[in-house]
Amino acid sequence: MTFDGFPARALEFYAQLEADNSKAFWTMHKTVYESQVREPLEALVDELEPEFGPIKLFRPYRDTRFSKDKSPYKTHQGAFGGPAVGVGYYVQLDSDGLLAGGGFRSHSADQVSRYREGVDDDTTGPQLVTLVDTLRGNGFDIEGDPVKTRPRGVPADHPRLELMRFRSLMVFQQFGDPDWLGTPSALDHVRDTWRQITPLADWVAEHIGAD
Repeated sequence: MTFDGFPARALEFYAQLEADNSKAFWTMHKTVYESQVREPLEALVDELEPEFGPIKLFRPYRDTRFSKDKSPYKTHQGAFGGPAVGVGYYVQLDSDGLLAGGGFRSHSADQVSRYREGVDDDTTGPQLVTLVDTLRGNGFDIEGDPVKTRPRGVPADHPRLELMRFRSLMVFQQFGDPDWLGTPSALDHVRDTWRQITPLADWVAEHIGAD
């Protein structure tokens, strides 16, 4: 399957789903989801996997068992893959357009502990600061699911306190709906974004790893 870009109908589909997140709407428009959202994203990740490793698309159905929000369907389609579980590269399509990013998204207690050990280390910690600062300078947003206060045992004057507070570390570029979104060059933009993230993904894979 050749990636030809993301059609405008894909964004329209998610705008409509946001307005009517119901089984009736989904059933009536499932073929739109399959042809305009899922198939183009599958074609995109097929092109990316030889360089970045296996990438899986998330299911479109929400897990509502423990949520007050009982709407049954996700209002975006994402895919994630990389060198370890929860470590690697992410791409997402929704009503706003395209987002690409990556890093460390799962956070078991062991992973968080290893992450903070890496940040605390006076060799690997500054390496991570440099990676994050470079990505910020290149227009990436940084998210880390931070704790409200500093972690237990971490001094208030720790030189990398911001990163020590994080329980995950993801970086994103929100592209929105540019002219190139519906063209094959969307692949180049995602690939370039992921290549910029690769040093961070490698640091995370080495110092955090899987659960």
